[in-house]
Amino acid sequence: MPRSRSARIRVLVAEQAALRGARVGVVDVCTAAVAALPVCGAGVSAMSRSAASHPLCSTDDISEQLEELQLTLGEGPCVDAFAAGAAVLTPDLRTSEVQGRWPLFAQASTHVGAGAVFALPLQIGAISPGVLGLYSSVPVELDAKELADAMAFADTVTLVLLDTRIEESHRLPGGSPQDRRWEDLGGFRAEIDQAAGMLTVQLGVGIEEAFVRLRAHAYARGRRLADVAADVVARRLRFPPETDVCPTGEDA
Repeated sequence: MPRSRSARIRVLVAEQAALRGARVGVVDVCTAAVAALPVCGAGVSAMSRSAASHPLCSTDDISEQLEELQLTLGEGPCVDAFAAGAAVLTPDLRTSEVQGRWPLFAQASTHVGAGAVFALPLQIGAISPGVLGLYSSVPVELDAKELADAMAFADTVTLVLLDTRIEESHRLPGGSPQDRRWEDLGGFRAEIDQAAGMLTVQLGVGIEEAFVRLRAHAYARGRRLADVAADVVARRLRFPPETDVCPTGEDA
């Protein structure tokens, strides 16, 4: 009897975890998805309607940049997929339709080396913890089987995130620098949330406005959102209340 799609995906994910010598984590789902689908990289961002979103995992530098770009710019396939609760498939980022829909992201994503992006919301019932993003360096379309597999990988990410018994950040002593990257990405949320909280005091605004200011500064300076947040938390960067004044602590 043919194995079900979900069972086959679980086996692929378990194989990746076995290669790491660790329990199943989000990184294993992303790595298995890249190996099984015509894509070059994958990333997961934890997203919420009531708190700052943050990158959680990425398989390579480009997917990491794509996750951060969308959260910083506030636009892109993953942002729309989370808002709509439906997959957003972008087989060619160079089309005029894509450039009109996400003018900032379309330009920035092709600049970092992406040709296509596929965003799949993580969702079980009313619970939606984030989005799985897949990218290809060249324009490509997913056929029906590949799309079904991608959705199964997204479902698996959701289950891993919601299963508190799975130690997502576990790694063996002496693990590789790549292992450490997953832990660093997972720690972004605390620092970004802390920075936004500090800005609510500095600026006298709500948490959503503080996050907008944080993102706007990162975009204007061409910096990573996590790096700006780290400077705010370390008090190397301070935002004055006046919106038309540059933050202090950096060169204008």
